[in-house]
Amino acid sequence: MNLNPAIPRDLLLSLLPELVLTGWALVLLLFVAWRHRTVWDLRIAGWLTLLALVSTAVAIWWLWWNRAGVRGVVSMIAADDFRWVADWVFVGAAALTVLISFTYLERERLLAPEYHVLLLLGTLGMMLMAAGADLIVIFLALELMSVAVYVLAGFDRRRARSAEAALKYFLLGAFASGFLLYGIALVYGATGTTNLVLIGARLSIAMRASAMLLAGLALLIVGFGFKIAAVPFHMWAPDVYDGAPTPVTAFMATGVKAAAFAALFRVMYQAFAAVPAWHDIMWWLAVITMIGGNLFALGQRSLKRMLAYSSVAHAGYLLVAVTAGGVAGTSAFLVYIVAYTLMSLGAFAVLIAKGRAGESDVTIDDLSGLAARRPWLAFALAVCMLSLLGFPGTAGFIGKWYILIAATSAGQNTLAAILVLTSVVSAGYYLPVIMAMYMKPEPIEAAHVDVCLDRWGRAAVAAVVVGLLLFGVWPNRLFDLARAAGDSVHAGGTTTAAP
Repeated sequence: MNLNPAIPRDLLLSLLPELVLTGWALVLLLFVAWRHRTVWDLRIAGWLTLLALVSTAVAIWWLWWNRAGVRGVVSMIAADDFRWVADWVFVGAAALTVLISFTYLERERLLAPEYHVLLLLGTLGMMLMAAGADLIVIFLALELMSVAVYVLAGFDRRRARSAEAALKYFLLGAFASGFLLYGIALVYGATGTTNLVLIGARLSIAMRASAMLLAGLALLIVGFGFKIAAVPFHMWAPDVYDGAPTPVTAFMATGVKAAAFAALFRVMYQAFAAVPAWHDIMWWLAVITMIGGNLFALGQRSLKRMLAYSSVAHAGYLLVAVTAGGVAGTSAFLVYIVAYTLMSLGAFAVLIAKGRAGESDVTIDDLSGLAARRPWLAFALAVCMLSLLGFPGTAGFIGKWYILIAATSAGQNTLAAILVLTSVVSAGYYLPVIMAMYMKPEPIEAAHVDVCLDRWGRAAVAAVVVGLLLFGVWPNRLFDLARAAGDSVHAGGTTTAAP
């Protein structure tokens, strides 16, 4: 038997960030087994989690900088710029989630440091999803991420709403995983492989796609549709987002969605680029998700539930980037997911400061007069709302503008017009939040006296606001990284610009 001695080294190098994060997760698990009773144990676990994420970010940067000596493992792991940029998004979302969780966990008396272990394992699954160059790797990574988030959704065991969220997410998530796995089986039956590049090569040679392949592709799209909460597969998202602890909701709305989209991009454009049928499906999914998500959000008075439906609408905007495709579409996705991660996490962080007992009962009217009592917190939420709307000068505007360029360049003018119109509709539920904070008096005297974040939460919100405004006026570096990542996905290689 001829064994290639270089493969183990390449495997270790290609998986270096994931191995670092895995090592830290095991260390944290040992610490939690030893110390798990006091507030200080919870805080130490949080600090160790931040140290783990920083170490992982350093490993990503090192591997990115030294990628000339790293190759993706054949048929298993991709080592390209798309993966590195996506990994930075996941690690950043996890770090911000940890920062906004300190106050929340102590206030809600959720003194279980296992919370941080689950965050690390969920982040590990996300990173492996973006790295997967094989359908089996993507599926296993998806399950690792999903199982961790199932538990996080029901982490507040004292509240029936949290338990309901976990049960709904588990049942519908398992259902979606079944679709995905059956789709992988049919694709394997039609092509004889689960490797994305080999599937793409064989389909480019074949004259026409078989019925088995099309059925497998349809099931894959259904499975991914559940994970990204695209209409009509979104029915779980509002209830789960509403019932889960708010930091977990922020993590799900950003990191989980970004990981599912990263895997979707890689699967569609590396494996099924030669099958045009899925473009029409994605076109219609984007349309009904943009329209449905925005219309559903218009009728919400609960701030948390409104943000949940807003997340569905933004999945529609990201599907426009998927439909546009090419380097421009992939780059637009990365730019927008960075902006969306920042603005969504910032909005949920302010909700944490205002709310109690899961924040499910905080309405838009409850924010009345917040600017008079907490001007900086109101300013942060206003920046997040304007960015979600796509107001010029914010990163959300830059992201939508980039998606529009990608769509029009691909000849998807109708889709671009629908994106603009639905963004206008979204003003109907984003602007009332700002109006309540700045143009209405407090509902009762001293209604916002106890609205505050600890220094870690304030640091997270400040980082979000700075990022949204900075990328809104100076997006050049982000554009360069996104274009390099888009090139690497469609070239199937490991080259491009330095970080």
